[in-house]
Amino acid sequence: MKPTMTAIARLQALPESEQDAIAAMILEEIEDDRHWDESFSQSPDILAKLAASAMAEYHAGQTQELDPETL
Repeated sequence: MKPTMTAIARLQALPESEQDAIAAMILEEIEDDRHWDESFSQSPDILAKLAASAMAEYHAGQTQELDPETL
């Protein structure tokens, strides 16, 4: 039975240029996550206020159903 390669082992088997491209994508994703975490931590109740406002508009009949065909 052949042992399963770990993700790291599979990456190390790729050409260096592909390793660099994958590393850049991972690092960009990590940076994006940090950005969103910072944004949300600086204003924790903004989303709650937006959601409450949206629900108030919905209950007041001021919204309309989204039709993906008209986007």
